[in-house]
Amino acid sequence: MEHRNATLGSGFTLMGILNDSGYPELLCAMISVLYVLAVTGNGLLLLVITVDARLHVPMYLLLGQLSLMDLLFTSVVTPKAVVDFLLSDTTISFGGCALQMFLALTLGGAEDLLLAFMAYDRYVAICHPLNYMVLMRPRVCWLMIATPWVLASLSALVYTVYTMHYPFCKAREIRHLLCEIPPLLKLACAETASYELMVYVMGVTFLMPPLSTILASYTLILYTVLRMPSNEGRQKALVTCSSHLTVVGMFYGAAMFMYILPSSLHSPKQDNIISVFYTIVTPALNPLIYSLRNKEVMGALRRVLGKYLLWTPS
Repeated sequence: MEHRNATLGSGFTLMGILNDSGYPELLCAMISVLYVLAVTGNGLLLLVITVDARLHVPMYLLLGQLSLMDLLFTSVVTPKAVVDFLLSDTTISFGGCALQMFLALTLGGAEDLLLAFMAYDRYVAICHPLNYMVLMRPRVCWLMIATPWVLASLSALVYTVYTMHYPFCKAREIRHLLCEIPPLLKLACAETASYELMVYVMGVTFLMPPLSTILASYTLILYTVLRMPSNEGRQKALVTCSSHLTVVGMFYGAAMFMYILPSSLHSPKQDNIISVFYTIVTPALNPLIYSLRNKEVMGALRRVLGKYLLWTPS
C-alpha cells in the first residue's frame, strides 16, 4: 500500500492547463486578458445596476447577482493560476485547496439556482405582465437572491468536508486548473466508488430541476411570444430571452460535463479545457451577452459613466 503522505499539514500541486500547454506564455496572456475583461465587464454591470435607480427592478437585481457570482468565481481561480505560472510555484496548501473547492462549489451552485430564478422572472414578465409586480414583489425577489447563496453554501460545505476527509497519497499532483471533486478523488488512497456515485446522483439532483424549470419557462415564453401582435414587443422579448439562453447553454453544458458525465469518460486535458471555459471564458462573455443587446443596460451605462466622467470636485 502506498504511503499516505497527505495530511492536514501538507499540500498539493496544481498541474493546470498552463503546465500542459504547448504555448504556456501565450495562453497565460490570453487568460489574463479574459480575466481583466471579466472583472471590468462584471464590475461595470454591477456598478450600473447598483447606481441607476431605473434598473432597480427584479430582472436587473438578479442580473446583478449573476455578475457578482461571475466576478467572484473567476477571481477564486484565475489570479492564482496566473501568479503560480509566473512564479513557477504551483503548490497549494491543504487548507487553501479546501477553501478554493468550497468557494467554487458555492458560486457554481448558486449560479445554477439563480439562472432558474431568472428564467421564472422572464416567464412572469412575458406571460403574466399584469401580475408581475405581485408575483415578483420585493420580498419574493430578495428571497430569490438569498436562496441560491444559502443552499449552495450548505451543499458546498458538505461536499468539501467529505471530499477532504479522504487520505491522499500518490504524487499529490492535481491535474486540473483548480481544486475540484473529480480530480481530487483520483488521488485518494481509499475506496471512493460509493462517494463518486453520490456525487453523480446529487449532481443530477442539483442540476436537473433548475434546468427543467428553465426549459419549461422558455417553452411557455416562446409560445406566448409567437402569439404577440406587436413585432417590436416580440423582438424585445426574443432578444432578452436569447441572451439568457446563451448563458444557460454555456453554464449547464460545462457543469454537466464535469459532474454528470461518468468519470471513465474524463481526461485531464478535457477537464482542464472545460474548467477554463466555465471559470474564465463564461464570466468574461456574460456581461457582453447581457449588455450589448440590451438598450436599457447600455443607456444606463452611458448615463453612469457620463455622470462620473463629467463630475469634478468642487
